Amino acid sequence: MKAAALRQRFAAPAPIVIAGAHDGLGARLVEEAGFDGVWASGFEISASRGVPDASLVTMTETLAAAQSMNDAVTIPVIADADTGFGNAINAIRTVHAFEAAGIAGVCLEDNVFPKRCSFYPGVKRLLADIDEQTLKIRAAVEAGSRDFVVIARTEALIAGWGLEEALRRGRAYAGAGADAILIHSNQSTLDDIARFAEKWDRLTPLVCVPTTFKAATVEELSRLGFKMVIFANHGLRASIRAAQDVLRRLRETGCAAAVDDRIVPLGEVYRLVNLGRLKADEHEYLPADGETVRAVILAAGFDERLMPLVSDRPKAMLDVRGKSILEHQIDALQQCGVRQIAVVRGYKKDQITLPNVRYYDNDAFEESGELESLLRAGAELAGPVVVMYGDILFDRNILERLLQSGDDVTLVCDRSWPDTRMGRESAGCDLVVEWPTPRRHHRFLADAQPVQVTGIGQTIDPAAATAEFIGMAKLSARGCQILGEVYRELRSLGGDRRVHESASLRTAKLTDLLQEVVRRGHVISSVGIYQGWLEVDTFDDYRRAWAQAPEIADFRL
Repeated sequence: MKAAALRQRFAAPAPIVIAGAHDGLGARLVEEAGFDGVWASGFEISASRGVPDASLVTMTETLAAAQSMNDAVTIPVIADADTGFGNAINAIRTVHAFEAAGIAGVCLEDNVFPKRCSFYPGVKRLLADIDEQTLKIRAAVEAGSRDFVVIARTEALIAGWGLEEALRRGRAYAGAGADAILIHSNQSTLDDIARFAEKWDRLTPLVCVPTTFKAATVEELSRLGFKMVIFANHGLRASIRAAQDVLRRLRETGCAAAVDDRIVPLGEVYRLVNLGRLKADEHEYLPADGETVRAVILAAGFDERLMPLVSDRPKAMLDVRGKSILEHQIDALQQCGVRQIAVVRGYKKDQITLPNVRYYDNDAFEESGELESLLRAGAELAGPVVVMYGDILFDRNILERLLQSGDDVTLVCDRSWPDTRMGRESAGCDLVVEWPTPRRHHRFLADAQPVQVTGIGQTIDPAAATAEFIGMAKLSARGCQILGEVYRELRSLGGDRRVHESASLRTAKLTDLLQEVVRRGHVISSVGIYQGWLEVDTFDDYRRAWAQAPEIADFRL
């Protein structure tokens, strides 16, 4: 579409005025200044890499720079493609690559490869054979779509070959199908290009680059017959002058405040790089409250079934493929953008000393349940928080799906239970009843409609259960309040009173509190999965954990 827009400008009466850049930010400044297009300047791209404009930058590097400019603007980008990076065959590939990247057009010059910048003094100029260059221009034109623009540039005046040779080449290139002819000059006056324009006898429009004849105005050049005017490198040269002044001043004063009046505020940089768009996209597409989600991992308990494996360490520190279970969990959380992580320790707590984690201790782990451990981390339960058991391994996509939930209380429920229960022992499984009864499906397919948890616990009839709670939940700020309100109500009824499946509030499990939440009419949402996780409770579980892929990507019960 940008190529078509550029071609339409060639058909309009007004001159086309474009300016040079070498990266996305420079291109955006060109667009904001009101120019009609961006010149992806070979001179600027080379200089930005600290090398001369002498065919030292490859086609791939030039393409990458041009594409970054094109991605940053809505106006057309024309690439300075030098000699086409080789012969006619190279020029064909150049056109294909640049057009595929969305570039509106290229400019090909008749210097021989390797070229030398038109303005470098004391350089002997050699031009390509006119017949060979004409074929190259025709190859480039035929390689592009009907909208793609090919500008043919002749260096005949700069090489000292005279006006007639410049005209001969310009006419040949126009005859080969070039969409415009760029006549280049390194003179300080308009005389050479004015004579060229006066004698030009083709309909193909003319292009000029007033780098050396800098007193000429766009209006004046337009009157002479030039359709496009390229201010090719002024942005780069301005930035060099500004940077030299600021850096020199900084070195002299040793104080950043000394250059405040010479630099833009950070807010202007944020505006130019579209920070506002980034924030809007994060709000729209990242997991709800993803920037402030915390995590609490409950790793206080002791499981005699794993002795003697856990004789010197808590279950969460068992090694699986070179990392502990806890390290796998923390890595998954961090990869999903959850940075504020707390671990509740208990049994062999001194063995859990991972960095960048906050710790809470439940020293009464032998006499208390999961709910007591969660309360020890009460300071973390003020906003969106992921709560998980410290003995589960899981596919990271499961966590990503949970984080996308915006509901107050959300549980991850494995709906493979009805398919696998016949070969399993249900004792110790946190079974779930959901409504409406969900379809069983691949673990990464979303539900067609919201599904709620209507019952949870280890005493649910295995035949009635629709899923198994895997030990991973997400609470919104309101969800934390709901759990807190229900807990305080239960405590007011007496700490020794039975709570769902547990003998007392002190020994209650997390699922006991969740069931009490359901009983009080609060909604608990379900994120359904189909396998993809493993709870390490027994030797067999531990062997299965080691047998799975190193990246823990596909746990199956």
